[in-house]
Amino acid sequence: MSILLVTSSPRGNASHSTRIATELAEKLLAADPSAKLVVRDLVADPLPHIDPDYSTGIYTPVEARTQRQAEVVGVSDGVLDELFAADTIILATGFINFGISSTLKSWVDHVARSGKTFAYGENGPKGLVTGKKVYIVLASGGIYSEGAAVQMDHAIPYLRSVLGFIGIADVEVIRIEGVGMGPEAVTGALAKASAKVDALVASTESKQAAAAA
Repeated sequence: MSILLVTSSPRGNASHSTRIATELAEKLLAADPSAKLVVRDLVADPLPHIDPDYSTGIYTPVEARTQRQAEVVGVSDGVLDELFAADTIILATGFINFGISSTLKSWVDHVARSGKTFAYGENGPKGLVTGKKVYIVLASGGIYSEGAAVQMDHAIPYLRSVLGFIGIADVEVIRIEGVGMGPEAVTGALAKASAKVDALVASTESKQAAAAA
């Protein structure tokens, strides 16, 4: 198994989403020592926002691209290689202005490419990224999974939509909610998220054992 861990919080070592996502990756590795982990830190190494060279370069034949087009498309190709090589993808983000981080949005813009991760046919769009499991780890200051604020959550619905569009429907969400409500709330949110990590890893181990039996 190959695991791709994508982190995007600007809070560095203080990031709750990075902490829980890393915990998940480490526990999946412990459950399968033969697994390989690839980490893409979008804060330490941010992807370029898409620009005219990118938007024209992806539709220009390789031999006809300018040097700049070749560079930016090459970056995107590298991100796609990581995506296709992974069996499990962990996406970690903070809840920023009711959505995902801009660094993670750039990652989405680089992986959502016509002819690479989706295509259009007689029956409409078809996702080309299959056989993947995705875990979304989202940290938020408030509670957005239930109650009146649900309608303000534009992070999880967006990620589910774009992942589904490129062919990934097997998505689990781990929320770290209410971290803006004081130290006790932070402790409780992290404990709840960690418990869900343990449950998900145990479920994965059970499925692997059943498949091997």
